[in-house]
Amino acid sequence: MIALSLAEIAEVVGGQTHDIPDPSVQVTGPVVRDSREVEPGSLFVAFAGERVDGHDFAQAVVGAGAVAVLGTRPVGVPAVVVDDVQTALGALARHVVRRLGATLVALTGSAGKTSTKDLIAQVLGRKAPTVFTPGSLNNEIGLPLTALSATDETRFLVLEMGARGIGHIRYLTELTPPKIGLVLNVGSAHIGEFGGREQIAQAKGELVEALPEDGAAILNADDPYVRAMASRTKAKVVLFGESGEADVSAENVRLTDSGQPSFRLHTPSGASDVTMRLYGEHHVSNALAAAAVAHELGMSADEIALALSEAGSLSRWRMEVTERPDGVTIVNDAYNANPESMRAALRALAAMAKGRRTWAVLGKMAELGDEALAEHDAVGRLAVRLNVSKLVAVGGREAAWLQLGAYNEGSWGEESVHVSDAQAAVDLLRSELRPGDVVLVKASRSVGLEKVAEALLETGAEGEVAAR
Repeated sequence: MIALSLAEIAEVVGGQTHDIPDPSVQVTGPVVRDSREVEPGSLFVAFAGERVDGHDFAQAVVGAGAVAVLGTRPVGVPAVVVDDVQTALGALARHVVRRLGATLVALTGSAGKTSTKDLIAQVLGRKAPTVFTPGSLNNEIGLPLTALSATDETRFLVLEMGARGIGHIRYLTELTPPKIGLVLNVGSAHIGEFGGREQIAQAKGELVEALPEDGAAILNADDPYVRAMASRTKAKVVLFGESGEADVSAENVRLTDSGQPSFRLHTPSGASDVTMRLYGEHHVSNALAAAAVAHELGMSADEIALALSEAGSLSRWRMEVTERPDGVTIVNDAYNANPESMRAALRALAAMAKGRRTWAVLGKMAELGDEALAEHDAVGRLAVRLNVSKLVAVGGREAAWLQLGAYNEGSWGEESVHVSDAQAAVDLLRSELRPGDVVLVKASRSVGLEKVAEALLETGAEGEVAAR
């Protein structure tokens, strides 16, 4: 964080100082909520959760070098005491962002947010110091913590914004007002909570409504819900996608033998060739979104293409591809799942097959409401259409719907199986995998299917694979 005295922090957040001998002492380290992340000079934010109360760690964090605690009560060590910690954290982030000389880029969408954010960060990072959201910390706590990690040297601040209802993104933009706003898509993620795509579009569009007149709204020309958001902003509109209206587009899209997308990038100032390190054709759209942002911020087509070609995955369990010594390839995409990302992952698996056996180890897609049965059934059917060799549906009724969809689409019978949990899936795969197979693992985060991928990689390291 930029250096701030405890007195200044207390004034910004409307708090009272307690047990602080010298209010001019500055916070020079990161602002953290996890006591394990404390460094000398840190400010520790004490949230009181259902199981853990951050205030209980006050003595320990100050002993580890924290300058003070931001909490709701005195804790016997230097502290700034406020009525509401989340509100105070947001106020501090707003203050710091206003003082920064950085350009703030915000993005949202139903699918692909984290992968696209990682691409934008890597591309812009070649131009100037860039701070970006780690992982998927895109809510009212994670976003201000990310903003507070910026320093005086930061020139680009890239923030992922998530929403679970109307008004959520508006709140986040009030904390960290963006200059560039990117909307990727409007899909089915959290549709059970929102009630429909129209409501999702209303929520996501709050981002472009927050943009200043001298800003830029980067919109997906291929998504009608997103394209319609152009009428909701006073900012310049830049379109990306396959549409003829797109300002940033791709031609000659193909996949390499290993399933990595290659294409010619077109921008208003030129064109250049891209071959990505990431897997799956769905990353082309993500790359175009990142390219549109970078072009708007002054990068050339050649600079953008080189950065996209060298960019990797910065976040765990998102199309992580690992080949075991026996030739079995594990694709760990188990961080989360919705219908759009599930379809993209299955198509990536099919592209990687190249004559090899493919396994789709899939589980529940959460928060789909009344659309849950139809969407799980559709994913099972798609697995058959893409000639996936075997579907392993993991979990309860949603997994049963996956298997039923596959069975009804192609009378798969023995080619699809329903197992109760991750361990059952591991046991099945350990007994049936053979060298050269490709295994995709994907479900909503709550299912915990990353355990399947990790167990299979451990098995490969131990050489415990059946050679059949």
